[in-house]
Amino acid sequence: MSLLMIFRVALRAIWRNKVRSLLTALGIIVGIAAVIAVVAIGTGAGDQMKSSINSMGNNLVMIFPNSMRVGGTSMGAGASNTLTAEDGEQLERDYPNLVAGQTPMVRAAAQVIYNENNWSTSISGVGLGFPVVRGWNVGEGSFFSEDDIQSGRRVLILGQTVVDNLFPNGESPIGKNIRVRNMAFKVIGVMEKKGSNSMGQDQDDALLMPYTTVKRTIQRSTFDNVNQLLVSLHSMDDLEEAKTEFTGMLRQRHRLPQGKEDDFVIRDMTEITEMMTTITSTITLLLGAVASISLLVGGIGIMNIMLVSVTERTKEIGLRMAIGARPGDILLQFLLEAMTLSCVGGLLGTILGIAGARMIGNIQNWPIVITESSVILAFAFSAVVGIFFGFYPAYRASRLNPIDCLRYE
Repeated sequence: MSLLMIFRVALRAIWRNKVRSLLTALGIIVGIAAVIAVVAIGTGAGDQMKSSINSMGNNLVMIFPNSMRVGGTSMGAGASNTLTAEDGEQLERDYPNLVAGQTPMVRAAAQVIYNENNWSTSISGVGLGFPVVRGWNVGEGSFFSEDDIQSGRRVLILGQTVVDNLFPNGESPIGKNIRVRNMAFKVIGVMEKKGSNSMGQDQDDALLMPYTTVKRTIQRSTFDNVNQLLVSLHSMDDLEEAKTEFTGMLRQRHRLPQGKEDDFVIRDMTEITEMMTTITSTITLLLGAVASISLLVGGIGIMNIMLVSVTERTKEIGLRMAIGARPGDILLQFLLEAMTLSCVGGLLGTILGIAGARMIGNIQNWPIVITESSVILAFAFSAVVGIFFGFYPAYRASRLNPIDCLRYE
C-alpha cells in the first residue's frame, strides 16, 4: 500500500471517533500550552530583570570606600573616607580607552518644599558625567555646567516623582525656587522618567545637585571625600583589565604600602545580572518540568486509546492483512494515527499557549517573550511523544495473526 493510502485510512479511523480523538489529544494540548506559556512568561521575566539592572547604568563599575580599623576595631564598610572626586577624574584621564565616563556620588536626604507642597526624598550630589554613566538624560531644561560644579551653585534637577508631588497641577518646575533645609535652590532641569530598578526602588524619586553643593551647603563639610564613584566602561569585555588598572592607580593615589588592605572596594553589575539570570532560569526550568508532566500523561493517554483501538479493530486488521496488507503497513497505519493525534494536539496546544501567555501578559502587565525556538521545540516534542507512545500499540497490531483476527468476536 502507498503511504498516501495508509495516511488516508489513518485519518478516516480518527475521524470516525472525533470526540474520543479530541479527548485523547487533550493531554498533549494542555501540556504543550503550559510549556509554551511558562517559557514565554519566564523569558519575559528574565528580560525585564536584565532591563531593570541595565537601567542602573551603562557598563557600570562602582567604587566604594572600604572598612577601616581603629585600635584593632573594625569600623564597618564605608568607614574609610579616602575616596575623592579627584580619584574619578584621574581614572578618566589615565584610562580613556577603558572609561567612557565617571561621576562622584555624595548622598543626603531632606524634605523639599514648594509653596504648600512638600516631599521627602533622597539627594544625590553628582558630577558632569552622570547622564553618561547612568544612561539617564534630562527630559526638560538642562544639566549642570562646569561652572555649577566648580562654584557649588544652588541649582538642582528633579526626578519625575518629585515633580509630580511638588507640582501636582502640572506646571513646569523649570526656573522655580524650591526650599531644601530652609535654603532656596533653583530648578534647572527635570530628568526623563526612569521607572523602578531591579530592587523595586523608584529611581524617579530623586533630586540631583552638584556634588560640591551637597558637600558645602547640605553637609557643610570641608572634606573632599565622596560616598562612591560610578564609572562607565566602553565595554564589559574590559572589566577584569579595568579592575586591575583601577586598583593599582587608586592604591598609588592613596599611598597604600604593599601588603596593606585596599581602602576601597570595586564592584560591578555582572554578579547581580548572573544571580538574577540563574534565578529566573531555575524557576522557568522548574515550572517547565512540572508542565511537561502533563505531556507524559497525554502520551500515556494516547497509548491507552491506541491499545483499545487495536482491540476494537482486530477484525479490520485481519481483513486488511488477508487482502494483502503487510505487517509494516499495519505498523505504519497505527503509528500515523498516534502521530496525527499528537501533532494536532501539539498545534492546538501551541495556539492555546501563545494566546494564554499573551492574555496573562495583558492582564498582569507582564512582558511576554515567545521565541520561535520554544514553539518549534514544543511542537517537535509533541510529535516525538506520538511516536514513542504510539509505537507499542502499532507494533502489537502488526504482530497479530490474520487468521486469529478474522475469528475474533
